[in-house]
Amino acid sequence: MTTLTKFADGAPPAIRQDTSANTISGNPEHTVWVHFKGADDAVRAGVWQSTAGVFHGPQNDQIEYCYILEGAATIRTQDGKEFNVKAGDGFVMDNGLQPVWTVQNHVKKQWGIVSVASES
Repeated sequence: MTTLTKFADGAPPAIRQDTSANTISGNPEHTVWVHFKGADDAVRAGVWQSTAGVFHGPQNDQIEYCYILEGAATIRTQDGKEFNVKAGDGFVMDNGLQPVWTVQNHVKKQWGIVSVASES
């Protein structure tokens, strides 16, 4: 069935993510709401938020589009570049990117993820 999914019309459950394996410092709490899952979960979309902390956000076997809804963060990539993102910013994190997120207070984003084959 082909459909259009409007996030405002849905009320998916809030899922608290375990961040312990990716946390560098602080005690960030991550919550995700999955609004859409395509065939075989190859395409997914939803909303995610984090409280303050520093953590890894690896992009393994996926490409992610993000649009910041609230708050701000600094994202450092493995080549040492830093990007400040805030409400109103959109960006793409390519497959294989190994970013480190620093959230001072709170950040909330809409996201769309496409699964891709492993890079060899």
